[in-house]
Amino acid sequence: MATVVEKTGIRRVKGWLYYLDKRGDVSRARMARGGGKVPKGRPQRVVKCGIEREEGYLYFIDKKGHVCKVKMVRRRKAASRKTTARRSTRKTARKSATRKRTTTRRTAAKKTARKKASRSSTARKRTAAKKTPRRSTTSRRSTTTRRARR
Repeated sequence: MATVVEKTGIRRVKGWLYYLDKRGDVSRARMARGGGKVPKGRPQRVVKCGIEREEGYLYFIDKKGHVCKVKMVRRRKAASRKTTARRSTRKTARKSATRKRTTTRRTAAKKTARKKASRSSTARKRTAAKKTPRRSTTSRRSTTTRRARR
């Protein structure tokens, strides 16, 4: 699985993140949630290794404290690419169908909104005049109290 690049034997301290920096040296930085306050400052160099990285490999520090590398799996095989291509064409067909439905709904909603907005002010006045005014509750009470007094 992982191949040891260099045996460093680093002993880890709690609250620190150990990694391989750009120069190929093992460095450590304080973790944001590693317990305690986070001191402001630069990362510390733990061991000077000068490892030259190979493309396509992931470098890490293992449990024993050695620098290791593992080949990264990024691409799929050709057979699986074909099936993903088929899936993507199906998805695009479904998306276009749903887009057409939503656009027709939107245009219908816009038309009704336009019709409501285009009503003239005279038509509004007519509908307001047709409505009969309601009796207020105070006038009803006054009639009942008048009867009771007689």
